[in-house]
Amino acid sequence: MYQRQGAVAFKKDLTNTLALCELLDNPHRKFKSIHVAGTNGKGSVSHMLASVFQSAGYKTGLYTSPHLRDFRERIKINGELIPEKSVIDFVESHRVDFEHIQPSFFEMTVALAFHHFAKNEVDIAIIEVGLGGRLDSTNVITPELSVITNIGYDHQQFLGETLPEIAGEKAGVIKPNVPVVIGEFQQEVAEVFERKARVTGSRLRFANREWEIRDAELLSNAVDDYSLKMKVRHYDGLELEFEGQLTGPHQKKNLITVLEVIRTLGDSGWNLTRNHFKDGVKTVVDRTGLMGRWQILQREPLIIADTAHNREGLEPNLNRLLSNRKEDQLHFVWGMVNDKDVSKTLNMLPKEANYYLCKPDVPRGLAVSILSEKASEIGLKYTSYSTVREALEAAKSKAKADDIIYVGGSTFVVAEVV
Repeated sequence: MYQRQGAVAFKKDLTNTLALCELLDNPHRKFKSIHVAGTNGKGSVSHMLASVFQSAGYKTGLYTSPHLRDFRERIKINGELIPEKSVIDFVESHRVDFEHIQPSFFEMTVALAFHHFAKNEVDIAIIEVGLGGRLDSTNVITPELSVITNIGYDHQQFLGETLPEIAGEKAGVIKPNVPVVIGEFQQEVAEVFERKARVTGSRLRFANREWEIRDAELLSNAVDDYSLKMKVRHYDGLELEFEGQLTGPHQKKNLITVLEVIRTLGDSGWNLTRNHFKDGVKTVVDRTGLMGRWQILQREPLIIADTAHNREGLEPNLNRLLSNRKEDQLHFVWGMVNDKDVSKTLNMLPKEANYYLCKPDVPRGLAVSILSEKASEIGLKYTSYSTVREALEAAKSKAKADDIIYVGGSTFVVAEVV
């Protein structure tokens, strides 16, 4: 699987997925869907959309990746994990065919999700892209609406070295005559999406050009505040005030993306109201079980776990931490994977903070000796540990009650503590 192994598990075509769908009588054509792509925020947006649909009374499937604790987190209906028996029966029933097709772990999981959603007759399924868009295994669906949250530098070895190249790959989820919502207008890549939408005849909206986040949107700046309180104004004068259960600083962008998706789908006849939106985003963690997004694990000292792992995801987190504490009050339990730009990421981190370096327990995990060497080169104050758990225990023993311990650098570091 790509998440654990890296490039050796990545496949650059849809042949296997199409073969699996044919084998299963094309389950992806038996339910309606929303397709969510983007560099950052697509997991949060997917979970919030699922919660909104559940609030509106729709039987809602949710497919996301990677998982943190349990493989079954990837496939849910109304927040319930796919039963173990369903996974086992699926594999056993098609073992011979799988040996012939030779699908990857991700391809097989996508097929399982589609099969599960079709068998249980969901009203709608929120499908998160795994990697990129154009050649991602999920990109066999024709959704009700496509979503692209934003574009940043990640997975350049697969998606391209420039933002327009990366955007071109993600624009592959835009389908003929299917509306598309782009979370952020970014000058460098807007034309990529506009051009693709013209070709496909798709109505395109940029969420942050439809909605203005007003100056008073973050009514409490406390890092452990339970709700992100926001006020927004639509271009036609409509004002809306609401709370989101996801509290990370980056979530305000995701929230208006979800809001615009709901508005667009409402125009298409879906029974989705502003009250459904408000209820859904306020209860997203409770309804869907989302973990690892500015997740509070403990207080005194405050421990926050977050899966952000690139500049666009990390920068707002670091800004929020530094707005609440001095650098020497921050303790970072930090590990990375071996296909990221380590020096570039470490250079973003506050120099006077305390670092507890470790290696996540996956084949892609970056050796702590390499991470330590890079940290030393830029002058970070660190101690190295064999495991994530050892690093966290060390941080807890050294942090004062008013300090903050931030666990991150990789999804797989977070997975070992939540």
